[in-house]
Amino acid sequence: MPTPDLLRALLTAPGPSGYETAAATVWREAARRFAEVSGDTLGSSVARVKGSGGPRLAIVGHIDEIGLIVTHVSDEGFLYFEGVGGWDAQILVGQRVEVATRAGAIPGVVGKKPIHLLREEERKKVSELRDLHIDIGAKDGDEARGLVRVGDVAVIAGEPVELPNGRIVSRALDNRLGAYVALEAARLVAEGEQAAAEVAAVAAVQEEITFAGSRTTVFALDPQVAIAVDVTFATDAPGVEAKELGEHKFGSGPVIGRGSTLSPHVVERLCAAAEAAEIPYTLAASSRSTGTDADAIQLARAGIPTGVVSIPLRYMHSPVEMVQLDDVEACARLIAAFAEALEADASFQR
Repeated sequence: MPTPDLLRALLTAPGPSGYETAAATVWREAARRFAEVSGDTLGSSVARVKGSGGPRLAIVGHIDEIGLIVTHVSDEGFLYFEGVGGWDAQILVGQRVEVATRAGAIPGVVGKKPIHLLREEERKKVSELRDLHIDIGAKDGDEARGLVRVGDVAVIAGEPVELPNGRIVSRALDNRLGAYVALEAARLVAEGEQAAAEVAAVAAVQEEITFAGSRTTVFALDPQVAIAVDVTFATDAPGVEAKELGEHKFGSGPVIGRGSTLSPHVVERLCAAAEAAEIPYTLAASSRSTGTDADAIQLARAGIPTGVVSIPLRYMHSPVEMVQLDDVEACARLIAAFAEALEADASFQR
């Protein structure tokens, strides 16, 4: 299965939390082909497909990715940084990056003290972000400061790679996949017979740091029901425990969340939609928060019945995140089927 053109375009557009404009532009341009599109002051995007008087369904996938933000430019021309979102510092060592500046993207590399020069006790320690720097090849601080300002952000450089068995590797699969699935589900509904439900696909910003995009956009939309679309840990990779997370292998389809903060009505409707459409799925339990936009959505306004649909992913929060594309496609089909089955008088009262 080749990588869909829209997904590839989303994955190659930079968009750390708070700086999602490039990725949002790609998403909005694709959405305009079949939906009414709008944005807001935070940068979130909405694509609306009209229904025939039924409930409003918000399908929310966050479009931001983890990144780096420059905190200091040294007199020697090196950039020091903090993470935007959660990073394992070991993953960053030796990576190539693209720094977004006023003049456009410039390349750099993440450097640290070479292993040959580390003292024995230093070799036993894991690297921390404060041990790392970005080298853009500047001869001194004045040259570096002429190119980069404090507050500029960076992402890992690299194109998506297609692997056997319909699998792809890329940075930012968390969660361009969710934004992509939300839009694909809305497109499937738009191309079918008019559903009772109005569908509002959302590409939300800032999930990795605050949930701000989902919180404000859902408040504005005032949906009667919502689904957050995100990634979860594939349990067929070494070191990942199915007994802790549930069984979510590549090829097993969407992962439907069940838990204290999620609407049981939404959960059962998702399961029924999957079974009716013969879409394989697994279940994942959450005892408190889900770690997704659902945590903000379900508390919006007077409370919104919310579900979570996730995509199994390997190597989360790294430059080599991996997904199986038929799982992605199945998630979009499931959510579209859920939307099409919503009756005009659908109730989620508990």
